[in-house]
Amino acid sequence: MSCGLQRMRPILLVLLTLDVFSSLSVAQVLNVTCSTGLYPPDPKSKVTETYVIDLDLPPSQRWNELAKAKSSQMQSLVDSFITFLEDFGTIGQDIVNLIDKEGVDLLNGLPVTFAEEIRGISLASGMNIGQVVLYNLFYEFSDFCTSIISEDLSGELFHARNLDFGLFFGWDIKNKTWEMTERLRPLIVILEWRRTGQTVFKSVSYAGYTGILTAVKPKLFTLTINERGDKHGSGYIGILKWLLGDRNETWLGFLTRNVLENASGFTQAKTMLENTVMLAPAYFILGGNKSGEGVVITRDRVDNLDTWTMRNASNWYILETNYDHWNTPPFIDDRRTPAHVCMQRMGQINVGFSGLFNVLSTRPVLNKGTTYTALMRVSTGQLETYIQNCQDPCPPW
Repeated sequence: MSCGLQRMRPILLVLLTLDVFSSLSVAQVLNVTCSTGLYPPDPKSKVTETYVIDLDLPPSQRWNELAKAKSSQMQSLVDSFITFLEDFGTIGQDIVNLIDKEGVDLLNGLPVTFAEEIRGISLASGMNIGQVVLYNLFYEFSDFCTSIISEDLSGELFHARNLDFGLFFGWDIKNKTWEMTERLRPLIVILEWRRTGQTVFKSVSYAGYTGILTAVKPKLFTLTINERGDKHGSGYIGILKWLLGDRNETWLGFLTRNVLENASGFTQAKTMLENTVMLAPAYFILGGNKSGEGVVITRDRVDNLDTWTMRNASNWYILETNYDHWNTPPFIDDRRTPAHVCMQRMGQINVGFSGLFNVLSTRPVLNKGTTYTALMRVSTGQLETYIQNCQDPCPPW
């Protein structure tokens, strides 16, 4: 990576990237070429590395195998994130110092189960507790995504998503990649969460993250989470409040995990996601197991602003990126329009893993920040995940 760019202030990096690439993104929105014939992709891209998280074990022991196996990659990611924070100047450095100094005390503000899990990850990986806390906070505010729930002609539901992560965290001019995105891909794993020897749910995760971003609870529901900014700020505000001692809000990943562990079905999951006070605003994309059971829940940190149903969206599918569905997305980041164009061209007759993978592999829905595409089928509990690497010409987001 260019040393000059690596140390450039993040805001300058953002402005430079906007100037260079906005024309490419706009052109790809106006001239959509929907991908076809890409499923199944190269078997080498399929995520097969799987770990069991045994919920019957003491929390401090649940992550031992994973944390030991992935410790070096986890440390590398944290080191990069710390460098990014320090590039923000005094504020970023203050956050790093606070986490280093108060790492153990920060656990007191977490639910006991999660605090013990983080403590266990720290011991197994060799990372200090503050770094593991930071590692988990990182995922609260930086994921750009596209999520789709669709229904085939028989009424069966499929849920698919791209997770775009690491945008604006260091741009490599030579290789045209995001530094953080490249460090995240080797951390992608499948987790099988078990209780009394039975699978409770399955998720796609970045190794060492104790929350849930993408998951299926077989025969019951599917869930993804997309970042949302609002006029009161994104997750940065909630995180700063939490670090400074206001511990009355729930981390997004902890909320979604609580839902996956404990909700008995679509309706209970929906109620929990609509009503819990959170650390950051978000979109929850929730699919059930019956025809029409698909919603996008638009949340700020305190209130549920809107619950949008699949029937009110387009009858047979519902789609969310990172902007309120009642507003037009910004022209420099309009993944929504190409995704809708390709869903309409695909048609309900072609709903399934193949059709959805093609939609999510269409630029700019697929972009330099895309780490993986996940495909879920609630009726069978099937979860397939593929690492994505967008080849040039490819937009940065």
